[in-house]
Amino acid sequence: MQANPLVQLTLARIREFFREPEAIFWVFVFPVLLAAALGIAFRSRGAEVVPIGVRDGAGAAEVAATLERAEGIRVERVDSATAYDRLRTGKLALAVIPGDTVSFWYDPTRAESRLARLLVDGALQRAGGRPEAVSVRSQELTEKGARYIDFLVPGLLGMNLMGTGLWGVGFGIVNARQRKLLKRLVASPMRKSHYLLAQVLGRLVFLVFEVGIVVAFAHFAFDVPVRGSLVDLAILSVLGAMTFAGMGLLVASRARTIEGVSGLMNLVMVPMWIGSGIFFSTERFPAAVQPLIQSLPLTAVNDALRAVMLDGAALVVMPGELAIVAVWGVAAFAAALYLFRWQ
Repeated sequence: MQANPLVQLTLARIREFFREPEAIFWVFVFPVLLAAALGIAFRSRGAEVVPIGVRDGAGAAEVAATLERAEGIRVERVDSATAYDRLRTGKLALAVIPGDTVSFWYDPTRAESRLARLLVDGALQRAGGRPEAVSVRSQELTEKGARYIDFLVPGLLGMNLMGTGLWGVGFGIVNARQRKLLKRLVASPMRKSHYLLAQVLGRLVFLVFEVGIVVAFAHFAFDVPVRGSLVDLAILSVLGAMTFAGMGLLVASRARTIEGVSGLMNLVMVPMWIGSGIFFSTERFPAAVQPLIQSLPLTAVNDALRAVMLDGAALVVMPGELAIVAVWGVAAFAAALYLFRWQ
């Protein structure tokens, strides 16, 4: 075992990791800080208040007074130029122009502006004496597992698996290539597959601490549930980590500089940061791009993590997500093995 190239390369990768304080921070500390900041922000935030501008002129005082009494609206008096500038920069969700016919000035592509229009219209209509045709009541969704922080934590966990897999593996290989270390390893008694597999195994050594710290912090700090099996969660985390580590190998297989590999990794990760449902549901994207989004490995990992943690689902009921992650991992590792160059 002491002379086995795979064992020695894996141990070398682990030692190299511990000699990089920056890597320890980004793998173990940063995800907890991010979860804490977002959790505090969204857990303590009250009902959203939309900013409304009432344009100065005849009837402005009456309209502003009416809207100030409405719930969920913050009103300010503005002139035409200021209204345009604040709408353009997103500081106002909607501008109200008083008159015999009240006009609304807003961007219909912004969800906040559409909400503001509904709130303002309802407040003005009620003030004008419109009867309520239907009696309604509200029920807030506050139970554990249905809050935004519960949705967010599995997404952050998936994002961390992707980030540390790609950055940790990719940077290590390119850094060794730049320092001519890979060139020296060519003469050693090992195969190319030994070196690449050691990068993946070295990544998995820290996985239990990486995942455990985030899940434990979210549970004790914000009461985020883990309703499914911890074994299923561990298997899913290992599968996701191996897939993203394989993608890190592929990205770094030919890159010669840190700048080059950084650009390639951003090219791979940015679409998944945006489209894979880390901070909001993938359903917000148009139907035309849904097949592409659902085929991304981070989308599958996030969906599976939420199913296990929030719904208590078992891995056997999500073969589609597991297949997507596995196919990406196998394909990335095979391509990296074929394309990899020592120098």
